[in-house]
Amino acid sequence: MGHKTAEVELHYERCCGLDVHKELIVACFRNGTKSTVREFGATSKELQKLAEWLDSVDCEMAVMESTGSYWKPVYNILELLGLEVMVSNARDVKNLPGRKTDVKDSEWMARLLAQGLLKPSFIPDRPQRELREVTRYRKSLTEERAREINRLGKMLEGANIKLTSYVSDVLGKTSRKLLEAALAGEPITGITIEGMLKGKMNGKSALLVDAMDGVLSKTQRLLIKAVLDHIDDMTRRISDLDDIIRGEMEKYDEAIRRLDKAPGIGVQSAQTILAEIGLDMIRFPTAGHLAVWAGVCPGNNISAGKSKGGKTRKGNQTLRATLVQCAQSATNTKGTFFRAQYDRLVVRRGKNRAKMAVAHSMIIAIWHMLKYESDYVDLGGDYYNRFNPEKKINMYLKKLKELGWVPPVPAVA
Repeated sequence: MGHKTAEVELHYERCCGLDVHKELIVACFRNGTKSTVREFGATSKELQKLAEWLDSVDCEMAVMESTGSYWKPVYNILELLGLEVMVSNARDVKNLPGRKTDVKDSEWMARLLAQGLLKPSFIPDRPQRELREVTRYRKSLTEERAREINRLGKMLEGANIKLTSYVSDVLGKTSRKLLEAALAGEPITGITIEGMLKGKMNGKSALLVDAMDGVLSKTQRLLIKAVLDHIDDMTRRISDLDDIIRGEMEKYDEAIRRLDKAPGIGVQSAQTILAEIGLDMIRFPTAGHLAVWAGVCPGNNISAGKSKGGKTRKGNQTLRATLVQCAQSATNTKGTFFRAQYDRLVVRRGKNRAKMAVAHSMIIAIWHMLKYESDYVDLGGDYYNRFNPEKKINMYLKKLKELGWVPPVPAVA
């Protein structure tokens, strides 16, 4: 007897797999069980030819791997011409070992797409994608500026200038005046410092004189001037980006106000978060979906009914880093739920895991604020003390007895 081949239900009868590279795009159009492979360039003219070909064959859906930034021009052109296209995670479209060619990759993606085995990645609309580029560039410049400030501090230490030991901001007004005087070769005395401070730092003038008593060579002066110019240039560029972001995020003003009320989240952090996730929470059915997408949710690693602890996924790296920074700031605010959660977990889970747990709670709160357009309501620093108070009292009494405490004997009436 002959064997019958099992029929696979097709989700897309006419679909296309795109293997995208910097200068080459290999497209495999699948019509039922028949496949047609074509190659296109990566220029706009070539991408228009690709779009015209897909439109002429009535392609229902095209899919490509999210490789670096090479997928963006392809997505932009196909989206602009009204063609359906999805971007899928690289781990979902990975081909079997030993079958790695451009043609086979495109055929494999088309086959997976036809059978409904691929999930689309969240790709926001074009205005939000452009807004993301601005906020991410600002974040990169801010981080680079912080590195330059640290580099400046190391250079001053190398010249035996201990300014960072007595001032909190090495780029503050007083610090900048002292640095400019030192770079100009002017003698720094208590009188000159008193004139700069104008009585604002009484008692520190003598300390600052000793701190500025260093040795700056000609090369060190030139190098420090170059670093200061670089910092000033980045400060100006960051300010220009702030103006651009404020102009593009007018419709986000109410959401920014809500997020700014939450502990640890400032205006710039709120702008970055909203640029990444947008305002419409329909794309995230639950807060858990958003937490997984942000990469602040524990992974699953269960075998034989036992949980072995799962690492967090990478998720959206910009959003994840911003949430962790906000969590770090929130844990410094006393009397809040985030601080209570951190104190409860840091003892047995460590600082990094405790901060990640706070970031997880923070993204859940953000989802509810955006979903229901509600303000942040803090649960309070005593949130965990409200549960099982008698059990907690007995636990603390037991610890006191272990330390030698003897409960008082009640007086006999």
